[in-house]
Amino acid sequence: MSKIEQFLEALEPILNHVDDGVLIAEQNDDVLYYNSRFKELIPLVQSTSFRTLHDLPSLNLKKLSLRAALDAGEEDAASRPSGSFVEFDHTMDLNDSTRHLHIRSGLMQLPCSNDLMRVVMIRDRTEHKKLEAVLAHAETSGLITNDSHMLEVIAKLEQIAPSQAFILLQGESGTGKTQLARYLHQQSTRANKPYVEVNCAAIPHSLIESELFGHVKGAFTGAHKHREGRFQSANGGTLFLDEISEVPLELQAKLLRAVQDQKFEMVGSDETIKVDVRIISATNRNLRKEVDEGGFRADLFYRLAVIPVHIPPLRERPGDISLLIKHFNDQLVQRGYADNLVWHNEALGKMLDYEWPGNVRELRNAVEHGMICAKKNTVTVASLPQDINNSTQHPSLMNTSYSIADNTEQREKIINALREAKGNKADAAEHLGINRTTLWRRIQRLGIAEKDV
Repeated sequence: MSKIEQFLEALEPILNHVDDGVLIAEQNDDVLYYNSRFKELIPLVQSTSFRTLHDLPSLNLKKLSLRAALDAGEEDAASRPSGSFVEFDHTMDLNDSTRHLHIRSGLMQLPCSNDLMRVVMIRDRTEHKKLEAVLAHAETSGLITNDSHMLEVIAKLEQIAPSQAFILLQGESGTGKTQLARYLHQQSTRANKPYVEVNCAAIPHSLIESELFGHVKGAFTGAHKHREGRFQSANGGTLFLDEISEVPLELQAKLLRAVQDQKFEMVGSDETIKVDVRIISATNRNLRKEVDEGGFRADLFYRLAVIPVHIPPLRERPGDISLLIKHFNDQLVQRGYADNLVWHNEALGKMLDYEWPGNVRELRNAVEHGMICAKKNTVTVASLPQDINNSTQHPSLMNTSYSIADNTEQREKIINALREAKGNKADAAEHLGINRTTLWRRIQRLGIAEKDV
């Protein structure tokens, strides 16, 4: 066995446990070694005919490396390659999926040989690319978030938007259900068709039927002319029924027929009207519980909730609080508010500790209140709304001090716990004796970033 073979054999137990695919070849392109991860990333290498780099037509490493070297400024790379390491991205189509790879390639001398060897390292960036796409779509949706649960919601909406399925958005008031409904329509095949919103809670019960289905002249006192309803206005497009739980029980049978059969009669008419409408509905109540208690028809519930989507409240997304404060602050500056305001750490601490029963809507109002009531260009605790100012801290944060000394000590403890847990926040929280939400709050308040861990 040659020295290089002995070296590679000794190195194999380590290289087979790294996340990157690693390949080592001679300068004549004969392959000497590749680890198990390389085989996973490039399935073609499992072929017994894989002996040289030329056996990978779908991954022309020499051509890709040359192009990367030229892009890096090596003008003589084609005639006199330097062999320096270059980095580049490559997209590979595998059956019905696409794999995004980040590749580093170059020549180096191994300890056991005087000859230069080509070393290729490949990292799978597919999931990262998907996350980038979700984050980009999160911005276009109008939702400001970096929270993993909210990003999962947006990714799910991306997947179901092109379908014709009816969707029920469930979540507390102020969590962004209206924005998500608009985003669903924008991403759907009906995006260039009408989008109509109806807040069922804002319409008197006696007028909901007329509002939804329209009425003919003389149908009731005050019906002086023919008026189309929201179902007709949304024909071909999307109808968003917000606060669907507020629809009276006696009207739900007619609504079920309109939703299920896309047919109905206007108030005061026996002429059947047919429409083509996709329904998105939303509620801040537990609709299944309403069904169990007889306040909502089960058949209508199951027809509306073909795909139910739960929107997490802001208190379960502590990582978004600082992000949203900055967003609303910048938004209000654009509207003419002072652009030289500073948020005091203690005020930010109060905002991070607050439970936000009104969710994002309440947070926006609180930011505006703080900016209006700021003194000497500083938003202090006294500048915040009374509910937040007078609120007690989260039980797990009652002993948390916002002094610089304590913050430094607490920051070090959290960073050390995260390092020991290899970035796993659930394990780090358990080690610190706090829950994961509390850990998120402290990470945000202390400004701990991934690069610190």
